[in-house]
Amino acid sequence: MAKVPSPCIGVCKFKREGHCIGCSMTKPQKSSFKALKKNSHREAFVELVIAQQTCMGRYKHWEDAYAKRCGKKKVKLELLKGGKAA
Repeated sequence: MAKVPSPCIGVCKFKREGHCIGCSMTKPQKSSFKALKKNSHREAFVELVIAQQTCMGRYKHWEDAYAKRCGKKKVKLELLKGGKAA
């Protein structure tokens, strides 16, 4: 199985109290994701990001952009589009 890609969607503007307006991650979170090697840990991190986005609001654009990115990398995540965390 291919590696679960980073939740980053390439916007990288940290304007919401240190959170990116594209994916909701902070700079330390982006660095932490890069250190994760196991797909189970990466999937759990994506679930954390989805929960964070739900609490913060205004991230409806992210799921479609991330699903497209996963599709390009041939990764299918159940937590997108009605799975565990969506």
